Amino acid sequence: MPPAAAKQRVIVPPGLVVIDKPDGMTSHDVVAKVRRIMGTRKVGHAGTLDPMATGVLVLGIERATKLLGHLALDTKAYLATIRLGSSTTTDDAQGETLSTSDTSAVTDEAVAAGIAKLTGHIQQVPSAVSAVKIDGKRAYARVRAGEQVEIPPRPVEVSRFDLLSARREESGLELDVMVECSSGTYVRALARDLGADLGVGGHLVALRRTRVGPFDLRVVTTLEKLAEHPALSLPLSDAVAAAFPRHDLPRPQVQALLQGQRLPAAGIKGTYGVFDPDGRAIALAVDEGPAARSLVVLTTS
Repeated sequence: MPPAAAKQRVIVPPGLVVIDKPDGMTSHDVVAKVRRIMGTRKVGHAGTLDPMATGVLVLGIERATKLLGHLALDTKAYLATIRLGSSTTTDDAQGETLSTSDTSAVTDEAVAAGIAKLTGHIQQVPSAVSAVKIDGKRAYARVRAGEQVEIPPRPVEVSRFDLLSARREESGLELDVMVECSSGTYVRALARDLGADLGVGGHLVALRRTRVGPFDLRVVTTLEKLAEHPALSLPLSDAVAAAFPRHDLPRPQVQALLQGQRLPAAGIKGTYGVFDPDGRAIALAVDEGPAARSLVVLTTS
């Protein structure tokens, strides 16, 4: 009998997969499933979503994992439901109730004023069970270990905090809201702080992320669909072109960049994608004075 043929390694192309994360799964759970579906260990995500949250979770495959730290710094958008009249240990519906209050005296004008205070450039204290690191350890890990956690406030930007609808119920006053914010903003903390400002307590009961940077619900797929037809949402070069300003270089400058040389500044604010004459993304770069510095090299040739 002829020797068995050696099993060929499947080459997985680099790019992004944008998943509509289901309720009840952690971001790590989603990464683990996509690793199995796509047949590679090189999978990461840009921006954690809590298990109770659904919506846009951007995953990088192979070399596209190098983009994730830069995508995670971009703006995000959410649809959320806030319940006024009770506060919890986690600032969301998964925590234990700390207090309850009557919301019948809370007026529409007071709600609007409270939302206005939490819009714009604000100082926000992240939730105690957040992933913020305190002395090298995640805050939620310290809380679970029984420690008292005090997290200092930090600057965030809430560019949009719109009230879509309000419902008065026996359990309190529920608000459906739309939030657009900078990276590092906690919608749970907005719910907590709105309730505190109104004197009745508040927590988050539902959260759906609708956008991360330029990637929104129009480009998502589900884990079930991905399992049936494993495919990238965006190949690497398309992902870079969608997420960053574009700077095209002639071939001699491409080679110089790949050899570690600095190039003249592109005159582009912030991080931008560098492309070769064939339209292939080769790096992310940023201007520093008269020169450009590569942040991430996406190819070796």
